[in-house]
Amino acid sequence: MEDRKTVFEYIAQLFTTYGIMVVIFIVINHFIGNEARSVSTLFSLGSAGLSSATLLELLLLALIISVVQNVFLSDILIKDMALILRNVLFFVTVMTAIAVFVILFGWFPINEAGAWIGFIASFAICTAVSAFFMRLEERAENKKMQEALNRLKK
Repeated sequence: MEDRKTVFEYIAQLFTTYGIMVVIFIVINHFIGNEARSVSTLFSLGSAGLSSATLLELLLLALIISVVQNVFLSDILIKDMALILRNVLFFVTVMTAIAVFVILFGWFPINEAGAWIGFIASFAICTAVSAFFMRLEERAENKKMQEALNRLKK
């Protein structure tokens, strides 16, 4: 059973996601910013930094991810859905949101197959890393619960 979250925990979740995204884009920008400047609005300033527009777009994406995460990956709204289905719905929704952002904000050329392949590959890698860390967190939580249960039995 999950504890009720406060608004501050939701805000912390939002800004944790946002912070991770910004750091990832800073690193990417450092390496390919100047080359990607003419191709993607994400790198409009080249290696000099990320624009305010890009930072706001990433904040909006982080907000969407946080909302979707709380809908699909917690028991707040959906209580009786298989965990695998929740995860699939979460990742499909996030991928759809990113695809919409690609189109709306010109994150990369929509008619270039290579750009979409790169996006799908990087999304798959990030999804795998995320799933790995979620699994580690789940195992740690299960271990803590088992230890508490063992203490109760004694």
